[in-house]
Amino acid sequence: MADMDDDDLLEALGVEAAPNKASMHTAQQERLIAGFEDILRFVEAHGRAPQHGEDRDIFERLYAVRLDRLRGLPEARDLLAPMDTAGLLDGQAAATVNPDELDEDALLAELGIDAPAGDDDITQLRHVASFAERKAAEEIANRTRCEDFEKFQPLFESVENDLKDGRRKTLRFGRDASVLQGNFFILGGQMAYVAEVGEPIRAPNGEADARMRVIYSNGTESNLLQRSLQRALYKDETGRRITDADNGPLFGDTLEPDDIESGTIYVLQSKSDHPFVAQHRELIHKIGVTGGKVETRIAAAKDDATYLLAGVDIVATYKLAHINRTKLENLFHKIFAPAQLELTIEDRFGKPVKPREWFLVPLQAIDEAVSRIRDGSITNYIYDPKSAQLKAQK
Repeated sequence: MADMDDDDLLEALGVEAAPNKASMHTAQQERLIAGFEDILRFVEAHGRAPQHGEDRDIFERLYAVRLDRLRGLPEARDLLAPMDTAGLLDGQAAATVNPDELDEDALLAELGIDAPAGDDDITQLRHVASFAERKAAEEIANRTRCEDFEKFQPLFESVENDLKDGRRKTLRFGRDASVLQGNFFILGGQMAYVAEVGEPIRAPNGEADARMRVIYSNGTESNLLQRSLQRALYKDETGRRITDADNGPLFGDTLEPDDIESGTIYVLQSKSDHPFVAQHRELIHKIGVTGGKVETRIAAAKDDATYLLAGVDIVATYKLAHINRTKLENLFHKIFAPAQLELTIEDRFGKPVKPREWFLVPLQAIDEAVSRIRDGSITNYIYDPKSAQLKAQK
């Protein structure tokens, strides 16, 4: 085959040779375009323009302020008109912003970015990061394998159990934007633990920052800046702060959403003729909490597989005020989990059922557990099924 030069090869492949074009935009115009592209991505994701409002995500509020500024710049409108398929620039700029809401400088401060002092030229949009700056931020947040993850895995397991038991909660990140050593967060669907925080450093914008070691529940870690984690949590719609464990008493002076003003812990024995139940009747107990009458709660016991399809006797009750029902029941079940009754029965329709709220526990152990829950000392004890009593944790 005859030798072909580069142009001939391109033509044979159907590729048109063309000289490389230099960028047609100034640095300032590139920033205007990058800022508007952020707004367009928001519109594509949410189906509407960004809006002002204290209840809005901080980035949406930032985009709303940015859009108002772009609408007021004739040169920006001319530059961005070909990109404005959503007609955003034709909208009206917000006449005023509620003084209780953050202005743009305050928004930027929340994001760890300050506008240069003494520079009021709004055409600069200096907070719009260049591609290189964004790439650098991504590289900082890259995760690597955590070589000593076995040290941290028990912490994640403990937090997961605390969340299930109601001792911890997850809160939307934002109202408390602090990031401290020992904090747990949820980021990108993974639990994140701030294992180490380095010495404070001064960021280019003058704000205080620090390099951190963050461990993730999937066995990876990252070495990133404190403000980088804050920004990532702000941007992640599912980003959450995990509260510290609540080891205190379950009975307080104020009511929470799941509290009942007064109620009863009840302990039941079954009248079932099941061979195992009949043999160990004095040890098998069901523990529950109700805000009404116990008698009403158990009225249909003989027709309910939860009650072993048999009548029950009330063997003990404890009147308490300001009870968080979910926390209390979860705590009882956690304490006596080693002695949970493993029994399968058939319900009225012949389907196998495993009741989960019955325990092989003597009544005196339950009575002691209630007393220790009242005074807050229960967190120092575990139930030992071999000795059938509560024992202090070592």
